[in-house]
Order: sequence, then C-alpha cells, then structure tokens
Amino acid sequence: MDSEALNTFLTVYRSGGVSSAAKILHRSQPAISRRIALLEDELGVPLFERISGRTRLSDAGRVMVPYAERAVAAARDAEDAVRALTRSNSGPVALAVVGTLAGGGLATIMKRFAREQPDVELTLRTATSAEVSGLIRRGEATIGLRYDISRSDELDYERLFTEPLQAVCAPDHPCAGSRVARLADLRSERWIAFPEVPGRREITASHVFALFQTHGLGELNWTAVDSLTAQKRLIEAGLGIALLGRSHFADELRSSTLATIAVGDLAAHQDIVAVTRRGGFLSMASRRLLEIIRAHYTSDDITAVGRSRGKTQAAARRARARRKS
Repeated sequence: MDSEALNTFLTVYRSGGVSSAAKILHRSQPAISRRIALLEDELGVPLFERISGRTRLSDAGRVMVPYAERAVAAARDAEDAVRALTRSNSGPVALAVVGTLAGGGLATIMKRFAREQPDVELTLRTATSAEVSGLIRRGEATIGLRYDISRSDELDYERLFTEPLQAVCAPDHPCAGSRVARLADLRSERWIAFPEVPGRREITASHVFALFQTHGLGELNWTAVDSLTAQKRLIEAGLGIALLGRSHFADELRSSTLATIAVGDLAAHQDIVAVTRRGGFLSMASRRLLEIIRAHYTSDDITAVGRSRGKTQAAARRARARRKS
C-alpha cells in the first residue's frame, strides 16, 4: 500500500469522483480507476460505491480516510526532511490562513519572509478555522493561522495574540469616539455580522446574540454579511455597527473612516493561534516563517492599533461637529 495509491484514494474522495480526481492529478481516468481497483484488491474490500450516479465512500472507505491522511502526510514529511538535508532554505512552505487574518499584517509577514528566503516557494491558502486545521492535519499546509484553540491529538496550537473586540461605527455616529456604560445602550442599533458557517470562528451573528443574552437582553436587528471588507464599507456608510477585532480595522482607524464606541461592561476577545502538525517535520524555512509570525504578533505594529484609539476618537468628534454644523 504505497502513498501514491493512498493519495489517489483521498483525491477521489475529496473531489467527488474519478473524473475530477484525474484532472487534479493530471492522470487519465482509466489510470485513476486502475489505481483504486488495485488498492481495493489489496485490502479485499470496496472503498467506494456508486449511489444515484454519484461516487460515495463505502463503510470501509470512511474508516480508511483518517489513516490515509496520516500516511500521506507522513510521506510528505519524509520527503521534506530529506530535501532539508541538502539545502538550509529548502521549500516549499505552505501557509493556511483564515480569510479575515489575510490583511496588511500578513502581507508584512510574507514580504519579510520572501526577503530573507528568496529561494523558498511560499504558497498561501485561505479557509475557515476548521478548514485550516484540516489542511495542517492532512499535510496540505505547513503552518496555519486561525481563531481559537481546538482540541486535537494530532495538532499543536500556539496562542499568538489575544485580540480585544470593539464596537465599531461610522465616524459621524452619535456615539463615535465616546463611551456608553452598558452594552444594553446599543441594543437598538442594527448590527452587522458574519452569517453562521460551520468551522468559522469569526464573530458571527450568533456570537453577537450570545453576548447580548449574557447581559439579559433579547433579540437584535442584524444584517448578515459574508465579507469583512463589505462589512466595513456598510459601517462607514452608517448602515450598522459591528464587533470587530482591532487588527481588522486598523487601516480605517488610521484614516479616520471608522471609529469605535467604548462599552463599559463589554469584555470580549478572540485568540489568534498558530497551528502545526504534532510530530510533523518543519524545515528550517518553515521554522523561520513561524518565528517571523511570532515576532509580528508581539511587535509594536500590533499594540500600536490600540494606541491609535485616542486619535480616532478625536477625529470622530470632529466629524460629528462637521455633521451638526
């Protein structure tokens, strides 16, 4: 049972059929079918079934998936380890990141890495938090950045930064740059949040509701928006407010296109964590990338977001004054 056969099995499973797997692996359909047939003969059981014209995993196939994923990932580790013996800056390095973390900070990280390791091929994929962990577990990515620590015996999680969440509004909002005593004071606002999606750890509508419920408040007016950029544009236009991590609107704070509302009884945050596979091989280049990521999340660039709040509040007060005049 070789790793290529297991990788073929996983590709058929993930792509939903032989024809799709053939395109992904750049092989002919008969070659893919033959590889699966040989694997099934070796195991003595069918791994797939045809149900209503679609390729589905058999019971044996479902049992096989996690073992195949680990075996393929281990084979990739072995290949990477051997390559690392010949070059200190060996690659490739694959980074998987939650979409809302793929902003200016990530660009800074990647630029620094590319400058230090010009011969390493660095690739980037965006996904939900659960998908990031899945990519790391299967060996399809080397390092992951996601929200919150999830339980797994196969993965190592390292908390990089605990990011406070703030109420964000337009600069000319009546409460912009000021403070309200209680979250209840914002109950009548229209809230903007991500829709509930399995595996997403960003602040979804359900999380906003849960915060209000812990304060003894009921239902809210809210709008589901699947894009962080779109959320910020709607907030700028005065069409709602949101709870966002400070790094998500750092640029808008500096340019005074968004403002914050301090909430006396609000204590909400989200953890940004790095994910690697437990026992997995990390090349020198991968370890260097992880060091750069750690340095970024403990740097002045992150803490400066908080320090900019005072300037933003002053700008918000000026915007309100212009609106009233």
